[in-house]
Amino acid sequence: MATDTLAAAAREAIASACARVEDPQETDAVDGVPPGLVARPSDTEQVAEVMRACAAHGLTVVPRGRGTKLSWGTAPTSADVLLDLSALDRVLDHAAGDLIVATEAGALLADVQRTVAEGGQRLALDETVPGSTVGGVLGANTSGPRRTATGTARDLLIGITMVRADGVVAKAGGRVVKNVAGYDLGKLMIGSGGTLAVVTDATFRLHPLPAAHRWVVAPVGTPARALEVAQSVVHSQLVPAAIEVDWTGGAGSLSVLVEGRADSVAARAEVVRGLLGPDATESDSEPAGGATYPWDVSATGDDRSTALKLTCVLSGVGDVLAAADATGAVVRGSAGSGVLYAALPPGTPLDDVRTALDRLRRACTGHGGTAVVVDAPAAVKAAVDVWGPIPALDLMRRVKDQFDPDHRLSPGRFVGGI
Repeated sequence: MATDTLAAAAREAIASACARVEDPQETDAVDGVPPGLVARPSDTEQVAEVMRACAAHGLTVVPRGRGTKLSWGTAPTSADVLLDLSALDRVLDHAAGDLIVATEAGALLADVQRTVAEGGQRLALDETVPGSTVGGVLGANTSGPRRTATGTARDLLIGITMVRADGVVAKAGGRVVKNVAGYDLGKLMIGSGGTLAVVTDATFRLHPLPAAHRWVVAPVGTPARALEVAQSVVHSQLVPAAIEVDWTGGAGSLSVLVEGRADSVAARAEVVRGLLGPDATESDSEPAGGATYPWDVSATGDDRSTALKLTCVLSGVGDVLAAADATGAVVRGSAGSGVLYAALPPGTPLDDVRTALDRLRRACTGHGGTAVVVDAPAAVKAAVDVWGPIPALDLMRRVKDQFDPDHRLSPGRFVGGI
């Protein structure tokens, strides 16, 4: 069905199922693909009703939170209905005594953090893209500096509610940290980009807010030095909360975060300074880039950088930084976890993008990782292999066929046209 118009019967069915139905605006386009209709449900049941109506009329559906990452990945092949989840914005429960929080998918991550902070706790997920929702963080599997100590959303999620493509509501996990019942479908949803089901709420385990923290920062003049320092901190007994690298123009800095009791933090920060060398400095403030990525996430169209996610084992960080250095890319990320993000500036010639991606991909795959184009102008996405080699692609396609046999959820947005 054409995305610029919907048959009257289909539109009526969706309108009867949903709190609000609107004609799309220019800003509602999904990576350049305009939807035919914007549906704004207000709870899980309305999401289910919309999905049932779309299934009955054979309509494709693309879920959206606040739209901060709609251009990531590849453009959908079709977007009949844009399912806007921003009205599902409540923090459902904060059980401080149990160290858990339950929240709807459209809730802003910043709002969830403010709620749990009132109980002296935090959800250990960094806001890498300002304005992100909980559902967006899960769908894109974003992570920041603190993944070194606390892991990613996969390590924190303990329960989830989702709506299948046919409108059936399903739940996985529960409200206790130790939950071993059934398949861990929640982890399957993380990073799936809205291609398997629509997540409507999630429950996470929390961590206490640390009493104190310190950042120790030192310049590193070569990729080899960055790796050496990162390894020395990782293999120490300091238990760093984050080990971040910033790299541009042939030089950079390494930042180490220590958290905990005030006396412990002071002592551990002193040891970190010894490991980082005489030029190390200490501060309560985050480094300039903070948890954000090294590209302008608000840019659109051809003004976007070519944004990359680079992964490797820890021992490969030096080689990946060296490869990035040769391409002119700016890099920021978790040196202690082997998860880095790079940006080539807007307007980089296509041949240079191809050369840079090939060099970075060889460096990453040579150290057990991958190089994926997270975002880029349309011309770049059309000219390069956005995802690179995916060994488990056949399995991923079978999973897609099981969850969404008609391929109506975010079609084409994920690897291999999933």
